[in-house]
Amino acid sequence: MIRTRFAPSPTGFIHVGNLRSAIFTYLIAKSNRDGKFVLRIEDTDRARYVEGATEVIYDTLKGCGLLWDEGPDVGGEFGPYIQSERMESYKQYAIELVEKGEAYYCFCSEERLTGLRDISQANKENFFYDGHCITMTKDEIAEKLANNEKYVIRQKTPKTGETSFVCQVYGKISISNDQIEDQILLKSDGYPTYNFANVVDDHLMNITHVVRGNEYLTSTPKYTLLYNAFGWEEPTYVHLPHVIKENGKKLSKRDGDAYYMDFVNKGYLPEAIVNYLALLGWSPEGKKEIFTLSKLENIFSIKRIHKSPAVFDIAKLNWVNSSYIKKMTDEGIVELCLPHLKEAAIDISNDEWVTKLCILFRDRMSYAMEIVDHYNELFNNEFSIDGEALEFMQSEDVENTVKIFKGKLESIEWTSENIKNAINETGVEADTKGKLLFMPCRIATTGVMHGPDLPKALELLGKEEILSRL
Repeated sequence: MIRTRFAPSPTGFIHVGNLRSAIFTYLIAKSNRDGKFVLRIEDTDRARYVEGATEVIYDTLKGCGLLWDEGPDVGGEFGPYIQSERMESYKQYAIELVEKGEAYYCFCSEERLTGLRDISQANKENFFYDGHCITMTKDEIAEKLANNEKYVIRQKTPKTGETSFVCQVYGKISISNDQIEDQILLKSDGYPTYNFANVVDDHLMNITHVVRGNEYLTSTPKYTLLYNAFGWEEPTYVHLPHVIKENGKKLSKRDGDAYYMDFVNKGYLPEAIVNYLALLGWSPEGKKEIFTLSKLENIFSIKRIHKSPAVFDIAKLNWVNSSYIKKMTDEGIVELCLPHLKEAAIDISNDEWVTKLCILFRDRMSYAMEIVDHYNELFNNEFSIDGEALEFMQSEDVENTVKIFKGKLESIEWTSENIKNAINETGVEADTKGKLLFMPCRIATTGVMHGPDLPKALELLGKEEILSRL
């Protein structure tokens, strides 16, 4: 059975890069029969913990349809699924490594470590702990423990040779052991480090596939050494390519790059976001790019994950989202647009009118917030014609077409169907058609050369406003 896990830290909203990892982790599990997708909350970094962030994680994954088979709220046979509730096991396994000679107590003060870092920085070298405490005797260690001196437990790593592992995307990766530090496993406050807790939890939860960003390629040998030290079977590694911006830089929380909720708040659909993010670093067979989550579950394959970075292209996301918006029901598009109309203080008291407005622009929106821009363009109180549109209106016979059109509109009941008939009748009477018919009618009533369905737009603007403009 394939078992994958998504293990976010509750530090705030979920960034799109992290969500992409969750999607791939989910799909690797669900593309295999009986695969299990596990949610684990990694909250051992208490300095970065944000109250309420766990609920944000739940809401985000549920909103995207990434439902977990095991987790803090649904339970499972390998719980608890919150790291801070598993503290005893980390200390137990850290001491086990000490007893095996695969780890050791380190009592170095922060002042000493700071001095070592300063020396490394002055020499323009990467900092590596110098192994000062590795030679302490059992008696020395026992005395310090009896005196309640602060300590950490460090992994004992080999200093010669190299450590290798196999990634399903990047193949065999080897790192020279002299580049692997004696990393801390258990901190002085009793909390495990990220790397150590991951290895212990993944083993105890029977995780078969570890999915993460390729920035972990160089640190994965630390995991390999830990698995070897315990004598445990190592999981299958799947490292995902970076998601970068169009300027080539990596997406970064620190740089304020978008979070999932930023897009949802603008009116992007969760299913469209999932669809788009699934295409970042992975490609399906064929040219089709619009997939439901259930379809992705059926076609996803690790073999089609790319090695090269994936560019986060906002124009492509807009195209994917607009494809979903076009398929929405009338009720759905109104529900999506209403919050944005309200926020812009647009009168939405007439339900029928609001529905017609949202339907009118359904095929022209990349995301729901754009309904406000479309409204403002259509209902611009400072109606004017300029630029290329004004030049067109000075063409021969345009004035006559507009005059006939105005006369037709004055006598009709104000519905889009009657307005459409009026345009057609204008064409017959003015002996014109195509661009020379529709363009004068559009410019004279909306001020622009291109826009949504004209009869439906004019119905929304109202008879009095349109006759005034004409």
